[in-house]
Amino acid sequence: MEEKGIEFIRLQFIDIFGVLKSMNITPDELDEALDGKLMFDGSSIDGFARINESDKCLVPDPDTFQIMPWRPTEKGVARMICDVHNPDGTPFEGCPRWNFKRVLREATDMGYEFNVGPEGEFFLFHTDDKGRPTLEIHDKAGYFDLAPIDYGEDARRDIVLTMKQMGFRIEASHHEVAPGQHEIDFKYDEALKTADKWVTFRDVVKNIAKNHCLYATFMPKPFAGENGSAMHCNQSLFKNGENIFHDPNGDYELSETALYYVGGLLRHAKGMTAIANPIINSYKRLRPGYEAPINIAWSNSNRSTLIRIPGRRGKATRVELRSPDPVANPYLIFSVMLKAGLEGIKNQITPPPSVEEDVYCLTAKQRADLDLTYLPRDLYAALKEMENDPLVEEAIGSHCYNRFLEGKYKEWNEYAEQVHRWEMDTYLRKY
Repeated sequence: MEEKGIEFIRLQFIDIFGVLKSMNITPDELDEALDGKLMFDGSSIDGFARINESDKCLVPDPDTFQIMPWRPTEKGVARMICDVHNPDGTPFEGCPRWNFKRVLREATDMGYEFNVGPEGEFFLFHTDDKGRPTLEIHDKAGYFDLAPIDYGEDARRDIVLTMKQMGFRIEASHHEVAPGQHEIDFKYDEALKTADKWVTFRDVVKNIAKNHCLYATFMPKPFAGENGSAMHCNQSLFKNGENIFHDPNGDYELSETALYYVGGLLRHAKGMTAIANPIINSYKRLRPGYEAPINIAWSNSNRSTLIRIPGRRGKATRVELRSPDPVANPYLIFSVMLKAGLEGIKNQITPPPSVEEDVYCLTAKQRADLDLTYLPRDLYAALKEMENDPLVEEAIGSHCYNRFLEGKYKEWNEYAEQVHRWEMDTYLRKY
C-alpha cells in the first residue's frame, strides 16, 4: 500500500442473500482489522444477527488484496475480502465465506481439490440523467454480433481489461443471445478463489458500466420472450494434480467418480434450487425454449439438460451445472454443489442413463419412459424442496439455512400479495 499510494481500503463481504457489503478504512486501521478487532453491527446486515447478539468482526484475507483500477491512482483504493467472526475470535456461522471453507475441508480430507469455472452473463441498460437505470435496453444485437450492432463492445472491453489488471485470466467475452446481454468467462480456479473472483467480477462489471453511463444488472430474466442470464458452474475434482473425472476407458471418457458426482448433484437438484435460483425472477428464466434447464437429467453434451459434460477431456474434463443464475450467493451454491457431489461419491450414487435428445421436444410419453422430473417451478416450491433435503442445511449451516428460508418466504409472501399488470389486462374486462 505504501508503494502504490493506497489511502483507502474497502473491506468487503457478502451477506447471506449474496449482496456485497463494504466498510472503508485507512491504512492506519489495517493492523486492527487484521487482528480481528474491527467491529460492526451485524444486526443491520440482512440475515446476519439479532440485535441482542449483534457485535461482529471483519477479518480481512490478505490473499485477496487488490487495487481497484477504476479508482484514482493518487490516493488510490484497494480492497480485501473478509470473513466475519464473533467478538471472541471464533468464526461466525452465518458467514457464507467461512461456511464454504468448512465444506472445502471435507473435500480436502478426502484428498480432493475442488475447482470451479463460472460463466458470467449480464444485461446493460441505459441510465437517465441522474444515473439511475431506465428500462431502455442498450442494444438490439444477438449472439456473437459485433460493433456497430453491438453497442456494448466498448464497455465489455473495458470490463475485460480491468479484470485482467486484477489478475483474471479471461477465456472469452462476447454478446449473448438476448438484446443487451453479454457474457464474460474467466478461467477456472480453486473454488474459494473462484468464489472471491465472482464477487469481484460483479463489482467490476457494475462499476465499469457506470463509467460508460450504463447500468449492469445480473437480474436473471429482465424480458419476457428472451433468454435470461445464467451462471453455469463448470466443476471438477483434482487429486495429486490429476483430474479424477477423466478416465479414457470409461463411458464418454468419464470416471466412476465423475458419474457418482453427477448422481449426487441430480439427487439433490430440487433441494439446491432455491440456493441456485434465489429470487422470484429466477423462475421466469427456468422455462422451456430459452436454453435454461427445466428437467432433472444429464447428458454428454446436450444443452437442454440440467447437467452436461462439455466436450473437452483430459485435465479439462468437467461437470457443468446449468441451473444457477448470477444473483446466487457463490459461497452458498458452491457449498451445496460440492456437498451433493461428495455425497454421490461417498454413497456411490449412480446417475440414470444420459439423455441426448432435446428434452424440450419430448412427448409426455417419452418423458414418462425416461422418468424425467421437473425442477421447482417457482421460489415457493423451491423453498419447500429445500426444507425436504437435509443435505442443504448440512452444506450451508443451520444459521444460513434458517435465515435464508425466513427471508425468502417473506419475499415470496410480499410478491404473492401484489396485483400485477398482467392480471389487470387479462381479467378486469373479462370478469
